[in-house]
Amino acid sequence: MSRLKLIEGLFRDAVGVAALTLLLGAPAHAAAAAEPAAAPKSPPAIVTQVCAGCHGLDGNSTAPANPKLAGQSQQYLLRQLLSFRVKDGGGAADRQSQLMAGFAMMLTPEMMSEVTAYYASQKLQPAAAKNKDLAILGQKIYRAGIAAKNIPACSGCHGPSGAGIPVQYPRLGGQFGEYVAAQLVAFRQGTRNNSAQMSAIAARMSDAEISAIADYIAGLR
Repeated sequence: MSRLKLIEGLFRDAVGVAALTLLLGAPAHAAAAAEPAAAPKSPPAIVTQVCAGCHGLDGNSTAPANPKLAGQSQQYLLRQLLSFRVKDGGGAADRQSQLMAGFAMMLTPEMMSEVTAYYASQKLQPAAAKNKDLAILGQKIYRAGIAAKNIPACSGCHGPSGAGIPVQYPRLGGQFGEYVAAQLVAFRQGTRNNSAQMSAIAARMSDAEISAIADYIAGLR
């Protein structure tokens, strides 16, 4: 069976699980919290069979629409998987993605821990900035914020090099600029609601400012 057909089959099953959850409530394993775990020595089966199709076997996606997961904080990755789940009682997930919602609903806490530990242990192959002028503006915003708009410096939470603060704030440096921009827009539009702080910041950013900070982050090391 080809990887594409396997992914399609698993997605159909996952969507079925999500739909059933809406009718019957959250699956039993959803109530149990996924805990950080030691990184597996080899890719877990769910990674090779499903996750690698979008995020790469080593967590270095080649498609800008799909985030690079390599080297990201495991605790952050765990929180994001949980954010894609439909809430108890059928409430909307904090991160809206039909594809990721289906997968997140079918993962047990143990599988979540295994997948996130594996990707967190991989080495990031960083993206690159594409527009010099945008990156220069983005650098100013990243380092100093925009006082007139009450937008704080990104480096205050994500670090000067974009390494982030594990558990609290994600690694940003080297992430696809297109993905970063899409997430800032999602925060601004309210389709991503798992950080009140980021929603408030993004709401004050223009399209040009979002593009600038995203391009700078892609080249940040």
